Amino acid sequence: MRPSSFLTMRIALGITYDGAPFTGWQSQPAGNTVQDRLEAAVGVIAGGPVRLTAAGRTDAGVHAAGQVAHFDVDVARPESAWVRGTNANLPAAIAVQWSAEVDGEFHARYSALRRTYVYVLYNHAVRPSVLAGKVGWFHLPLDVERMRTAAQALVGEHDFSAFRSVECQAKTPVRQLAAAAVERRGDYVLCELSANAFLHHMVRNVVGCLVHVGKGAAPPEWLGEVLAGRDRSRAAATFGPEGLYLAGVTYPERWKLPAFPPMLPFVGATR
Repeated sequence: MRPSSFLTMRIALGITYDGAPFTGWQSQPAGNTVQDRLEAAVGVIAGGPVRLTAAGRTDAGVHAAGQVAHFDVDVARPESAWVRGTNANLPAAIAVQWSAEVDGEFHARYSALRRTYVYVLYNHAVRPSVLAGKVGWFHLPLDVERMRTAAQALVGEHDFSAFRSVECQAKTPVRQLAAAAVERRGDYVLCELSANAFLHHMVRNVVGCLVHVGKGAAPPEWLGEVLAGRDRSRAAATFGPEGLYLAGVTYPERWKLPAFPPMLPFVGATR
């Protein structure tokens, strides 16, 4: 073990969690957030307070199969301690999957090239039970081809004001959406969006509009019209957080971050 005097290290963590028990990622006075729980657990191993910075701030009830965060520490610990030691102090709904010492220039948020979110929608007449809280639900049949066609209007750099929550604090509504995919796997419909960054409730608002198209309430070209109108009131209702997963964060290869194991059969994580 290296001496701890005058030593500052930056540690990156790969984190997965079930968001249902928590009020989101970002620390709050009540303390029931993923960040609060993680900082307390990592602090036990570090021997003092730490502050985590995440790639993205997930909302209450939103899950993560590929969250990345970093913190600075002035004590040396084996990588296994940041994983197994931290997990021993965490609730069952949160788990550190890997740790890696990184250069001080690495930043979990600002070094990221893009984030990928997947919304898992159970499309069945009867509500989910075993996966309640883990998937969204819509009871009427959905036409995935219509949804897929509609989603392509969102790809590229656009003003996404029509899909922005009134609580959104982003300085600009302009985002670069790299990919938008919709596919069916049995009774599940997966909506996957990758972008450089997302606005508050953006994915859930997009999913609401895709479902609106998929159930036949609007033609596929309607979604492009909503986007161009930049008016949230013209879009469909926001879908619930239950089916939303931060599936992965992509970084430049120079950082050589470890890969995540798959958490669920219908949610693949990427780097």
